[in-house]
Amino acid sequence: MMRAAVEGGADSVYCGLQDETNARNFPGLNLEAADLPAAVRWTREKGGKLLLAINTFARAGNTAAWQKAVDSAARSRVNAIIAADLGVLAYAHSVWPDLRLHLSVQAAAGTPQAIAFYAQAYGVKRVVLPRVLSVEEIARLTKSVDVEIEAFVYGGLCVMAEGRCALSSYATPGSPNLTGVCSPPESVSFTEAHGTMTSRLGEFAIDHHAANEPAGYPTLCKGRFVLDEKPSYLFEDPVSLNAMDMLAGLRRAGVTAVKVEGRQRGKAYVSRVARAFRLAIDALEAGEPTAPYADLLTDLAEGRRETSGAYKKSWR
Repeated sequence: MMRAAVEGGADSVYCGLQDETNARNFPGLNLEAADLPAAVRWTREKGGKLLLAINTFARAGNTAAWQKAVDSAARSRVNAIIAADLGVLAYAHSVWPDLRLHLSVQAAAGTPQAIAFYAQAYGVKRVVLPRVLSVEEIARLTKSVDVEIEAFVYGGLCVMAEGRCALSSYATPGSPNLTGVCSPPESVSFTEAHGTMTSRLGEFAIDHHAANEPAGYPTLCKGRFVLDEKPSYLFEDPVSLNAMDMLAGLRRAGVTAVKVEGRQRGKAYVSRVARAFRLAIDALEAGEPTAPYADLLTDLAEGRRETSGAYKKSWR
């Protein structure tokens, strides 16, 4: 998947290690620490950058795994690490002062004051913004900070306390911010009866779907709940973010880099999305429209539904 992203046109690729130090700790994903040096070399030979996600929150009294991950990143000469935990940032900044630090969306830093704190205390060079800001709000924010700004433009739309999601831990053994797993597959099940498919997470029924109705991966935040005798999506709709038509506005707003969620996807998905955004960004740089490339990704959306998320804030 790393190679597919770079060959598809990505300038930088986030990866993770095979443990709970990253928020995509699923079986079959991620690299061993011994793989990092070769991955860094290959990426640089292709003109890209490799960044290591150490973006979960370290366990109290058991921070060794996170410190070891930082050590592996520095010794492998990755281009940067992305982190949110204050202890992880403090360790990296003090032990490896030359290691470039990016702030994860898990930290939910969306104000000039919060961003300034991370920049001053830990030397953070880039901040990944929460997915709750409009383009206008981002434009005002970038004028008040002295760091690079990164914004999500495609993939899963998770805004439950912006990355620090704990809902999954109520129904399953893990959650993204603690163990790196949201709605682990061993806790997911599907049953069919009378033409209706029911998805479950642990012992909880998450959603019902009619036959042939598009259904997303069952997570608590994107499940349907009954309120006032009416079932509805109370927290988040099972849709995918696609802000390709916002690229020009994000660039004018001062965004340095745009981020595609792809670490829990297949090679074909990663290659196709990276290629589409590469074409769109190149077209933008050449003064050409990006609209023709948005349609390349419609069928990849969760539930085949797309949204611009908070960038337009149409609910206001």
